[in-house]
Formats: sequence, C-alpha cells, structure tokens
Amino acid sequence: MDKQTLLKKYWGYDTFRPLQEEIIDSVLAGRDTLALLPTGGGKSLCYQLPTLMTEGLCLVVSPLIALMKDQVQRLNERGIKAACIVSGMSHTDATAVLTNCLSGTVKLLYVSPERLRQHLFIEHFRRMKVALIAVDEAHCVSQWGYDFRPPYLQIADIRQYHPTVPLLALTATATPEVADDIRLHLLMRNCRTFTASYVRPNLRYSVVRGDDRTGLLLRVVKQGDGCGIVYARSRRATQQIADLLNASGISATYYHAGLDAAERDRRQALWMSGKCRVMVATNAFGMGIDKPDVRFVLHVDMPDSLEAYFQEAGRAGRDGLPADAIALFSHAEHDRLERDYASLFPPIKYIRSVYMALCNFYRIPLGSGADSHFDFDLEVLCSTYRFSVREFYNACRFLERLGLIALPEREEAYSTLYIPVGRDELYRFQLDHLRLGSLLETLMRMYPGLLLAPVPIDERKIASRGRFETVDVISMLGELHAMHVVEYRPRPQKPQIIFVSERVDEREIPFGNTHYDQLKEAARRRLEAVYAYVGNDSECRMRQLAAYLGETEGVADCGVCDVCRRAAGDNGTVEEAIAQLLKHGAMTPQELCRLLENDGWHDVAAVVRRMLDAGSLYLSENMQLSLS
Repeated sequence: MDKQTLLKKYWGYDTFRPLQEEIIDSVLAGRDTLALLPTGGGKSLCYQLPTLMTEGLCLVVSPLIALMKDQVQRLNERGIKAACIVSGMSHTDATAVLTNCLSGTVKLLYVSPERLRQHLFIEHFRRMKVALIAVDEAHCVSQWGYDFRPPYLQIADIRQYHPTVPLLALTATATPEVADDIRLHLLMRNCRTFTASYVRPNLRYSVVRGDDRTGLLLRVVKQGDGCGIVYARSRRATQQIADLLNASGISATYYHAGLDAAERDRRQALWMSGKCRVMVATNAFGMGIDKPDVRFVLHVDMPDSLEAYFQEAGRAGRDGLPADAIALFSHAEHDRLERDYASLFPPIKYIRSVYMALCNFYRIPLGSGADSHFDFDLEVLCSTYRFSVREFYNACRFLERLGLIALPEREEAYSTLYIPVGRDELYRFQLDHLRLGSLLETLMRMYPGLLLAPVPIDERKIASRGRFETVDVISMLGELHAMHVVEYRPRPQKPQIIFVSERVDEREIPFGNTHYDQLKEAARRRLEAVYAYVGNDSECRMRQLAAYLGETEGVADCGVCDVCRRAAGDNGTVEEAIAQLLKHGAMTPQELCRLLENDGWHDVAAVVRRMLDAGSLYLSENMQLSLS
C-alpha cells in the first residue's frame, strides 16, 4: 500500500502534518535523517508508517517508558504487531520478545537505551531483519544538552550490526550545538535534517516579575479563561498551590511522582475531562498528554533550561487557538535556581563515596551486578551511611548520568503479562473456566499482543474495562499464573534502583575533573540563558526562544507577547494598546484585561466599555472582542 492509503487505514488521517511526508520519504530513500519537530508534531508516525512499507522491523530507542507502553498498545490495537523491552524486565520476558522479533512477527520493537549494551539483546539484534533504527528524544545523546543520558551513546555501537540500515533521530527541542552532537554521536552519514519552525503564533509568552507570588498566581489564574497547568518545582508546593486555588473558588488538583499510580490516573482523568480546571504539577506531568484546549501554562517556578521551559509551555494551545505561557519570576526564584544548580554537582570525591556505599549496601562484588535491580529505600541508605538525603540523591542522579545506575520513577514500574498457550487451548480453557475466561476475554480485547510477547498492563484499567474490582483482577491473574495459562509479573511496590553496568572500582568511575567541569559549565550556560530570557524586556519573547533553539532567519516579532504589547503601547493610549492586541485575533474581555494589566495598564475594563459604547469594538455572541 502507498503512504496515503496506510495513513488513512491505520491512523484515520487524510493528510500529513507539516514535514511528516518529507521525513518519511527521506527514510524510505535509505537516508539517515534528523527530524526536529515540536511537541505534538507527530514524530512517531515518521517511523511507524515507513516501517509498514518495508521488509523487516523498526528498532525504536526511547527513554520514556510510559509512552513506549502506550504506543505498543495503540499499535497492537490497530493491528500492527509491536512489543517493548525496558529496564527491569526479566531475562525470560526479554528473551520471549526477542525470539518473536527473530521470527518476523514483530514490526516495531521499542527498547530503553540501557538494553543496547546487553549481550542478550546484541546476540538477537545482530540476527534480526532490521529496516530502520529510530531514536526518540535524540537530544539525550548530547552531553552538553539539558537531558543527557549516557546509555544513548551505545546507539552508535549497534549500528555496526546493520551498517546499511538508515537511522531516524527525532526530538522536539535541540540547540544547533545539540543537533551537531546528535549527528556526530549517532554516526549519521549523508544526513538530511528537517526542522519545523519553533514559532507558535497563537502562544502569548509573558514574564511577570514580583515577590508577591501568591497574589500574582491568583490574579493570573482568576483572570484567565479555560483550563490550565501550573508548574511548580516541589511536590509540597503543588499541594499548597492546589489548596490555595480551591480555597479561592478555583477547582484544582495536584500531580507528582510521589502519588501512587491509581491516584495519579484519577487526578489526570479529572483534569482531562474538564471536571477540574487547573492541574498543579511538577515536571512529572505532561509528557504524552495531548489535551488540545489548554488555555494557559503558568510557571510559578522556572525550569533550569529554556529547552524544558519551551516544551512545558508548549502544552498550551495545541488546538491552534490563543493561549498563554506565563512565567512568574522573583529574587527568591533566582536564589532557588542557584541553590538547585549548586546541589546538582556534588564534589567528585562525594560521588565516588556514594557509589561505593550503594554497591556495598546491595552486596555487589567488583566486576558483576550488571542489570541487577533492587528496592531503593533512600532513607534507609542515608541513615545507614549518614548521608544527607538531598546530597545523596543528587549524587545518585549524577551516577545515573554516567550510566552506572538507573533510578526509574515509580510510574515507570509496571506489571507484565504474557499468554504462552495457543489460541485453541486458550479457547477451551475459557469454556471450562467461565469466571477466569471472562477476564481473559477482557485482556485479549485490551492487549492484542498478549499471545505474541510479554506486554505491560494496568490492573486498574483492566478492572474498569471488565467491571471487576482491582483486587479481584490481581487475584485472578495470580490464579491463571499458577495454572500456567499466563505468565504474570506484578508491578514492584517500591522505588527501584538498577545497576546498569557491572561494578567498577570507585577510583575508576569514568569521569575526571575536566569532564565534570565541562558538564557544570554547560549547565551554567543553560541557566544563564533562563536569566537572559526572563530579564530581556526589549526583544520579542518568541524571537528569544526561537533564536536560542537556532531559528534566527525569518522570525518576526509575534505582536502578542508582553514585550511586543508594551512596545506597541509605549507612546500611545490604552485604546491604542487594545487595538494593537486585537489586530492579532479576537479574545474575551477577561483575557484582554489580564494581558494589559500584566503590562502595567490601568482601567482597561472601563476603556473597553467606552470603546464598545462608541462602536469601535464588537462583542460576539460567544463573548469574543474584536475590532469593528
């Protein structure tokens, strides 16, 4: 089938999004390809569709376990055979998946980057019929980027087993330096690069400065329209802000990785359905959330890089309608960013001592322990070795950057299920065991790939779909496992630590003073870019962000950010500021008043009423102001 037919058959679309078709054509021509597409730009289609047009499978490398699980399920529901292997999966489960890949029954195999260095994976991969290697979140390969992940450096090593297979690297944000790093470290040859514009004409970027964070927060949210996201740095702050909003008559909930999975799902569903107006969250929320009608994203705490800020702010206005991206900033916020920066880089001697303590605590001898995983109790570890919790955790995160350990977030843990029996035997079992058979029927509808390989499952969703109680689902899966009808591995209940590679002598940890200093300097440059953005009141916000990400040609002033709005009104009246803003599109009176009041204008509501009475403004039936 041709591209257009496949697009309609499997995804239901009549047309491609910008650059998708060009990227697909480059891949089909056998070219290494780098695709820089913004969040929501349809990156996954760029490797899924061409894989269906070629013989062999596509290996997809991704660090986002939740998204991998979601994509595998969606592909199987569409009739496209997909499977995944992630950190922490048992040897037996991983072998079952890889064996099916060798037999040609899997078209897309998703793996976490840690898997690429393991002997089991390499021995199977070198014998697979591979059509394409796709690298999602490709910016993670750059040591100088904001989200460096050392296992990504292993991707270049596996290319030797299929040297003629094209590689497609995809990311939403990359500075020019990071894009160069991607091409270099992934050994991309004769590479074609496609870059979508970072400009979002419907987004109104603003920076609101002041030390009264509570007052600014309430003013912005109360005057804003529709639903929104408020990003805060700490888990405690998310709860405090949600409580404040609820007490002020604004329906809000909060979300962070410390909540159990069922509670996170419940809160997310409330917000997605519109029953709750504001989601207050840490950066654990948002990846893979495709809610089109988010009218504002408000940062009460700025991230430590503009890449992270751009991605999070970009979750507003995906429906193309006007939306706001607002950052609050104060002297206290500057001090907090400086403290966070300092804590991210513990002394090298301290990092080595933490690594030794971890290996000793889990009794891992030198030269062994690769891919072993354990319950990770931070408080017990710190109490045992008399470390401070914050410094110890940051040292662990640095060890993670070096590829020695991994600390998956709790939401990345999951249960797996596999049905090893044939369809005929399964059908007979269902007839003989009606209660368990009903559960099996639900499972087969929800996870079409169960007969193919172990797949991640969610017991709560199974219970909801099949009208069971969650506790009964877990119990029945245990029964089925004991009867050898399924292979069920329940989700770990505690945070995990994974030793990605074998134990090395702490004196041989693979970094030195120069490398450490370079990483620290790269983080400082990213932080200084944040300060420059929030402090620059003379250049269009959209142009600032686009230039930072490498888009400098043909980017005009947006006309709607706080800098542009102030520039338009510098030598004019409130009436002229209103007219200038409405030239870029209609908006509600509340939106108009909030934007201009944030810019320092006064009595905006009174002026709007005068202009309506004079006929120079028009108010539509859906309460949108426009110029007459």
